[in-house]
Amino acid sequence: MPDMPHHETTGKQNPLTAVWTGPYGGVPPFDRARIEDLGPALEAGMADQLAAIDRIAADTSPPTFDNTILPLERSGRMLSRVEAIYGVYGSALSDDAVQDVERTMAPRLAACSDQITQNDRLFARVAAVYEAQRQASLSPEQQRVVWLTYTHFVRHGARLDAAAKAELSSLNQELATLATTFSQNLLRDENDGAILLDDATDLAGLSESLRGAAAEAAEARGQKGQWAIPNTRSSVEPFLTYAECRDARERVWRMFVDRGASGGATDNHATVAAILALRARRAHLLGHPTHAHWRLEDSMAKTPERAMELMEAVWKPAVVRVREEVADMQAIADAEGAGIRIAPWDYRFYAEKVRRAKYDLDESEITPYLQLDNLREAMFFTARTLFGLEFQPADPQTVPVYHPDVRVWEVRDSAGAVVGLWYFDPFARTGKQSGAWMSAYRLQERFDEAVPAIVSNNCNFTKPPAGEPVLISWDDATTLFHEFGHALHGLCSHVRYPSVSGTNVARDYVEFPSQVLEHWLSTPEVLDRFALHHETGRPIPRELAAKIEHAATFNEGFKTVEFLASALIDMKLHLLKLEVAGAAPLDPARFERDTLHDLGMPDEIVMRHRTPQFGHIFSGDGYSAGYYSYLWADTLTADAWEAFTEAGGPWDEAVAKRLYDHVFSVGNTIDPAEGYRAFRGRDARIGALMRKRGFPA
Repeated sequence: MPDMPHHETTGKQNPLTAVWTGPYGGVPPFDRARIEDLGPALEAGMADQLAAIDRIAADTSPPTFDNTILPLERSGRMLSRVEAIYGVYGSALSDDAVQDVERTMAPRLAACSDQITQNDRLFARVAAVYEAQRQASLSPEQQRVVWLTYTHFVRHGARLDAAAKAELSSLNQELATLATTFSQNLLRDENDGAILLDDATDLAGLSESLRGAAAEAAEARGQKGQWAIPNTRSSVEPFLTYAECRDARERVWRMFVDRGASGGATDNHATVAAILALRARRAHLLGHPTHAHWRLEDSMAKTPERAMELMEAVWKPAVVRVREEVADMQAIADAEGAGIRIAPWDYRFYAEKVRRAKYDLDESEITPYLQLDNLREAMFFTARTLFGLEFQPADPQTVPVYHPDVRVWEVRDSAGAVVGLWYFDPFARTGKQSGAWMSAYRLQERFDEAVPAIVSNNCNFTKPPAGEPVLISWDDATTLFHEFGHALHGLCSHVRYPSVSGTNVARDYVEFPSQVLEHWLSTPEVLDRFALHHETGRPIPRELAAKIEHAATFNEGFKTVEFLASALIDMKLHLLKLEVAGAAPLDPARFERDTLHDLGMPDEIVMRHRTPQFGHIFSGDGYSAGYYSYLWADTLTADAWEAFTEAGGPWDEAVAKRLYDHVFSVGNTIDPAEGYRAFRGRDARIGALMRKRGFPA
């Protein structure tokens, strides 16, 4: 980001606090980052931001947008730079030293944030600008920034009295510490956990590439000659899909679903209970009946009741579909004489058998055509065709990275102007959190000068032996496109102010751009060009592509129920009024068990994220009472995709332009509901979602 030299220290003693140098408006100094610099850099960044806040608050001139809101937009740049690097260490390079820093700094960062929102003189100036904005001839974007700034202060306690503010800050610091504990416990279970196999028959059914990856994983753990299935989704799900040994499947499944629930030092149940109680108390302090009501106040859904209405509408047909799926699987198991009742560790394995029987489609037929490098180029092709973006490798001599696996591309628009950098970190490793995600190292802005975005995508694909291609599943390819959609949301941003830039939108809207991009993976234009067999180089056969399309809603009951079970538990946990005096401590395990029973959760499925491993909602506030957002956004996604199919098809230029103009480029400069209506011409309808999932509308 651009910096105001008179507003911050030079940071000469600590490379992490210094203004970023190099091309593209400056790049993160990963080559100079050291763990021992993280804590001092965060302290310096907080001090710098608080000093800027004090200057704004002390201004004696009448409050205006220019002397109050603009300085707020400029403040905290040093801290933002440090936090970008700090976030990489915490998510992708974690070790004991990094975790020590996190435990120390989490409550201090929370306290710093509270010092800003609880600054009475600052809030008085913000409120004065808010009250006078209609007479101030502000642009619509400026009015939006003012409204969001004012609302943020109010929602975070600016109107509370001194005693309540002190309690709120204490709660936030405790919550930050507990979220860090939760994350570190989960990461430890994922890093340390693995099922070791010493009998080759336990690997029957696995492809050579999966066997090779398991052998490499065992060797990395000092167990050469054996095979290891690490405790990450990218390793566990393929094993559960293909491994013929039922006992081995059960061992791997139990390891994975019991993350954070071992009963030992990394058990998260007590941490979860404490987080929920503190969140409930905080919501009550802020004038809301529950944490869910507080969180959803500034969402598209607005209320927990509206979110629950959508989830319940989809839950019932999804459970019915699961019953049908289980019956199909049980029939195959019975015909094979397996003598079993389908259990959760059987679901993926027998679902794959059903897919072959009903659709003549074997996942192992698809994987040889899904090379990671080609799929990356497919994403670039999609971005170029839809939005005119061009990706070219950045010079590694001028753009340093934090790990040898990471590569960087510069991104230009159709006029040749640089709009940002895209970092790609694809492989699993010790110290890296599981799953896939997008990060923004720097937000796009253009009110002092044009500043390009810097974003990253991170995945956890298993790194193959040297010289072998990286082959991934169809689900993983879909996830790859999904996270790239988030990255494009950041790269396409074309706004003035960083607080409304890119993915800084309502939680139940932010998944819309990412989910809609998934649809382009299966288009003929992408498959014909980029789904090339890793040995022959031939494109995926049309008949195989047709089978994929025909089976698009296959196993949708399973996918919807495992997601919705997590989303419903999340919402119901955060609707509890735990701040009531004398209330018995919550038992998260019992609540999960009893709630799923009351919902009619099929025995053959577990939640996608069980409570003690639910990082979305307990590693921070981000998705708390908000995991439903994926379904809410998919309602928009399905409806938006039909805008393309009703027009000229997936690549229709007019529809793509509307998608760019009203969704991808506008950040949070307009209300998301207005943005969607400007794109679609009306509000989204649930019918498209039900059709997409193959449920009765």
